[in-house]
Amino acid sequence: MTAELVRGQNHPLPDTRLEIRVSAGHPVVAGATLGDEHGRVPGAEWVAHPGSPSLPGVDVPGRCAADLRLTVDLGAVSDAVHRLSVLLALPAGTGAGRFGALAAPFVAVAGRAGTDLASYTITGLDSESAVVALELYRRQGAWKVRAMGQGYEGGLAALLGDQGLERPAELAASILAAVAPEPPAAEPAPPVADPAARLPEVERVGGSTPPTAPDTAPAPTPPLPPTPPAVPTTGTPTPAMGTAGPISYAHPRRQAAAPEPRQAPPTPVAGDASGWSMDERLYNQVWGMFEDLARTAAAYRSACDFAESRLDRELDQSLSDYRSRVGGANDAARATARARHDELVERAQEVLDRDLAQLAAEAEVVEPALPPAYARWDSPVWHAYRVPAEEPMAIRLGDLHLPERTDLRIPMLVRLPLERGLWVDSGRGHSEAAGLLDEVELRRLALDCAVAHAARLLAAHPAGEFAVHVLDAAGAGTAALAPLVDSDVLAAPPARGAAGVSAVLEQLTERVDLLQMALRGGAADALPPGLDTARQLLIVHDFPHGFDDRAVTRLRYLADEGPSVGVHLLMVADRADAAAYGPLLDPLWKSLLRLTPVADDHLADPWVGHAWSYEPPILPPGSRILREVLAQVTAARYGKRS
Repeated sequence: MTAELVRGQNHPLPDTRLEIRVSAGHPVVAGATLGDEHGRVPGAEWVAHPGSPSLPGVDVPGRCAADLRLTVDLGAVSDAVHRLSVLLALPAGTGAGRFGALAAPFVAVAGRAGTDLASYTITGLDSESAVVALELYRRQGAWKVRAMGQGYEGGLAALLGDQGLERPAELAASILAAVAPEPPAAEPAPPVADPAARLPEVERVGGSTPPTAPDTAPAPTPPLPPTPPAVPTTGTPTPAMGTAGPISYAHPRRQAAAPEPRQAPPTPVAGDASGWSMDERLYNQVWGMFEDLARTAAAYRSACDFAESRLDRELDQSLSDYRSRVGGANDAARATARARHDELVERAQEVLDRDLAQLAAEAEVVEPALPPAYARWDSPVWHAYRVPAEEPMAIRLGDLHLPERTDLRIPMLVRLPLERGLWVDSGRGHSEAAGLLDEVELRRLALDCAVAHAARLLAAHPAGEFAVHVLDAAGAGTAALAPLVDSDVLAAPPARGAAGVSAVLEQLTERVDLLQMALRGGAADALPPGLDTARQLLIVHDFPHGFDDRAVTRLRYLADEGPSVGVHLLMVADRADAAAYGPLLDPLWKSLLRLTPVADDHLADPWVGHAWSYEPPILPPGSRILREVLAQVTAARYGKRS
């Protein structure tokens, strides 16, 4: 049974030898790009196009046409290839400048036996002149196909540039030049008339010019169109010319191969993604799970939306036809439309359940294998924690999930060093969960989350390479800050009052200035001997209490310039408390990654349009694991100093 995909939906490929058919209703250029584990195309030699139609395992047509066929042998591609993207582009000079003015392109993927495995109609295109139609990608040692439909108004050059190619415009121009129509050949000059031809027959025979034989060569015939490439056959008879139905190119005496049995989904294995170390492989695997969940949910929602719109359209058509109101035809049409709707939704739900079950099985395997920097606070790995010798790739700031399955949580990993500061929002905002809590309780939870984030950052860095400062002008966070204060992991006691706030901000601002001048001047060895070169984290609690205009300016400077030289902010604040500053602080809030102390669906994903629900890190009730981890950090720091 052929899987009819919608944008973002994926489908397993039980066969590695494939044929991809393209039907566009207008001449198009077809090609394929090979991507590495990051989806990047390293160079032009990784692109199959009409000017260079063959790569190991990939063959594309050397011409542009309305109907094209690509052959792919995934078993023959290099091990470095993790993604194969099928691209379509409109050639220049054909009268069609955008896909929106043409019929929707259709692509189908067939297996070795010629049976279609998946198909996709690329709808929703408008001013785009190039599109990534399909993507074949590795997942847990197996291959899948994903319906992409990603169009580019900038044409083929923009598509190739988006995949990481250098000088994409040059490659795009060479591809389009390879299929450009050749200029018409110049007409041959008329032959020079033989003077003897005007003489009478008697004179020509008797003269010196020898008699010539009559010209019996036939007139030249126009060249035949190129023979289409050979295609896998299915053993079905070819219909006679002029009959209805699709044309079959099957050999009448060739037997069809038996369809291969459907393969079971691969067994999940922790760390089976690409990477040089287990840390990198687990990181890439977690982000692969995030991408799969995002695309699976997007495909399901797209299929449901399509089913609803088609149902509405068919119901409107049945009501607008007055002839169908007689004899019950209208009721039959409505019943048929609803049956089609239910069938499509049911099929989309089956695909969603299949993909979610596979992701849930993978999460059950991956979660116990995560190192401390990636693990939940209730993971047993923390009981065997040791201060690391080097910084990990990322840290976990919480979990993410979608409403399609709330118990399937993907770790929210953020790369180190942090590229932007963090903001734990202690205000109610528009969160329904936050609105149910008392204001004092909400602020306490926000500071507890900030302490957990700071403790994880300390635990993820080698001894002495990460320092934490705290601004608590009013002293309202004494109880929540106790784990950091009691374990002696802070660079100094929490700063109190306006004077303390100003002193810490001045110290960190001076550090940022010195490091930036040293880096820009290439004089890192000229730094003052007493300057601490460790990364710095500044926790700001109860903002803007204790801040004057000068302190606010320095805080904004640290937020903008600090991350590039290892100074990071962790704000614990309610934006409404700083409303007196008006739009002056808008750049500050926008530069920070907003987190919440309660579960909230506030993390917008512009890639597929999801609103992800974020869940903050939660320590098990009564657990002392955080204090035990901080005690090891302190022991390692003072041991290194001694």
